[in-house]
Amino acid sequence: MKEKKILRIGLLGFGSMGRTHAFAIRNLPFFYGELPFTAEIRGLCTAHPESARQAAEEFGIPLVFEREDELLEHPEIDVIDVCTPNRYHADTLCRAIACGKHVLCEKPLCTSPEEARRILAVPQREGQVTGMVFNNRHLAPVLRAKQLIDEGRLGRILTFRGAYLHNSATDPSRPAGWKQDRTVCGGGVLFDLGSHLIDLIGWLCGEFRAVSGLSQIAFPTRIGMDHTSWQTNADEGFSLLAVTKDGAHGTLEVGKLQVGTNDDLSFEIYGERGSLRFSLMDPNHLFFYDATSPASPIGGERGYTAIECVGRYPDLCFPSPKAPAGWLYGHVQSMYSFLSAVSEGRPFAPSLSDGAYVQAVMDAAYRSAEQESRLTEVTPC
Repeated sequence: MKEKKILRIGLLGFGSMGRTHAFAIRNLPFFYGELPFTAEIRGLCTAHPESARQAAEEFGIPLVFEREDELLEHPEIDVIDVCTPNRYHADTLCRAIACGKHVLCEKPLCTSPEEARRILAVPQREGQVTGMVFNNRHLAPVLRAKQLIDEGRLGRILTFRGAYLHNSATDPSRPAGWKQDRTVCGGGVLFDLGSHLIDLIGWLCGEFRAVSGLSQIAFPTRIGMDHTSWQTNADEGFSLLAVTKDGAHGTLEVGKLQVGTNDDLSFEIYGERGSLRFSLMDPNHLFFYDATSPASPIGGERGYTAIECVGRYPDLCFPSPKAPAGWLYGHVQSMYSFLSAVSEGRPFAPSLSDGAYVQAVMDAAYRSAEQESRLTEVTPC
C-alpha cells in the first residue's frame, strides 16, 4: 500500500474562519473516503498567545507559536493557512512564500493593489502551491452553473445581476467589529462580501473590463469596539455597475444593511440561449432556463428547471449525494444536544419513549395495511 503524504498545516488566526478551516481539515476523511494524503493541523499562532494555547489544548494542536515567524519557519509546517485580519495578509504571505511554504489565504488577498503586486513579485519555488479561499465557487449549484456556461448552453452572456446581503450593520447600537474598521480591514463591505461576489461573477461571466462604484455609509456614527461613540470609516453598502471584457453588462450589490437577510448570496445570468438563477438561501437547486426548448403549444417546454444539485459532488462519498445542503447540521446539533444532556445529567429528547411511540404508530400502520387500510388504533409499547 502506497504511503500517504502527510500535509502539516500551520493555522494563523483562530476566529470564526480559523475554526471553519479547522473543521474542514479535520473532517476531510469522512467526506472523501480514501484520501491520497493525510492532513493535520500541526501548529497554531494567534494575536493572543493565551487564546492560542487554549484553542490548541481544546482541539489537540501540538505546537503553539507566540510569534508568526516561528510558525512560518518551522520545519514541521508544510502549509500556512492564513485566517488573520486583512491588513496583516501582505507581510505574512510574502514571508510564507519566501519560506517555501504552500499557502492558503482567506479573502481578500490584501488591502491594496500595491500590496498585491508585492505579493506576486515574491518568487515561488517549483511545486509550491498558493491559493485563495473563494469558497462559493465550490457550491454544487455554482459548479453546475459553470459547466452549463462552459458548454455554451447560455450562449453569449448578455447581462447579469449579483448580490450578497447581510443584516449585521442594521443596528447602530451594536458595537462595530474589526471588519467595519477600515484601518484594520482596508475596506468595508466591498472587501468583506464584495470580494466573494466579484470573484464569483467574474469566474462565471468573464473578467471585468470596467466598473462604476457607489459607496454607502448609512450610520456615520455608531458604537465602536471600545463601546464609545465612533465615526464609521468603512462602507456598509456598495453597488457596482460592471462591463466584462466580452461586453456583458451587469450590476453587483453588497451590503450589511438589509433587514431580514442572513447570508443572502444570489445571482442571475442571462445569455442569448438561456439563463441561470441561484440563491444561497435555496442551496440545493440551480434554476436553468433553456430558450432553445420549444415554446408551443401553450408554452411548450419553456420555463425554469430546478436542477437538483444537492450534494452531488463528483468525488464526495459522504453524505449521500441525495442529502440536501445542511443535512449534516441536524446531526451535529443532535449529537451536541445529547452529549450536553449527558454532561449536565438531565433528560434528553427525543427519548427512547419517543422512539417507542414511533414504533407503535408504525406497527399500527402495518396492521392497518394487512386489513386493507382499515383505521387501526395505536397500541402503546
